[in-house]
Amino acid sequence: MMIGASPESDLQILRLSESLYEKYSLKRVYYSAYVSINNDSNLPSLDNPPLLRENRLYQADWLLRYYGFKAEELLDDTHPNFNNLLDPKCEWALRHLEYFPVDINKADFYTLLRIPGIGVTSAKRIISARRHFNLRFDQLKGLGIVLKRAIYFITCSGTYFNKASLLNPSFIETNILLQERKSIPIFDTGKQLSIFDNLIPTKEDTIKCISGNL
Repeated sequence: MMIGASPESDLQILRLSESLYEKYSLKRVYYSAYVSINNDSNLPSLDNPPLLRENRLYQADWLLRYYGFKAEELLDDTHPNFNNLLDPKCEWALRHLEYFPVDINKADFYTLLRIPGIGVTSAKRIISARRHFNLRFDQLKGLGIVLKRAIYFITCSGTYFNKASLLNPSFIETNILLQERKSIPIFDTGKQLSIFDNLIPTKEDTIKCISGNL
């Protein structure tokens, strides 16, 4: 599919992909950001190829094929296009906080897959390890699970890593974006980062940070 050459929304494109998978057992849909090859007036004209949009559609496509998501879960008529700043699963989670937090020691495999930052391999490791003992946050890191997203959406035996930020969508979104920008580790000598203790950045700060102005 050529992305950006015509006015379809991400939701319309994803619905079509889902239909191709379900009705025709198609193995793979490919997405390509439209690039104008010449100045012919009959061709659409775009200032910049929508490469980020292409990437978001690939990420969403993966969720359709391997994570059990439906197109209507990821997007709807109110939100017909993906967020440029967040990956589709993280964006979905922030819009559906009623499903969180998930107890890492109790959730089934497919529920674990819906946690931002946890993929198929991580979910399998969690299920295998918890057969022997209840997992703690530091043990999850020891299993090789990247917690910079997941930590905001999980508990370990009912314990949340920071009650002050419990399911606060603005706090979660802002700090995920800041961590990705600065590559900040979640664990620092076993203590929570001071950014969480002393300051919740504003959305304006986040936009400046992502754009390189902070």
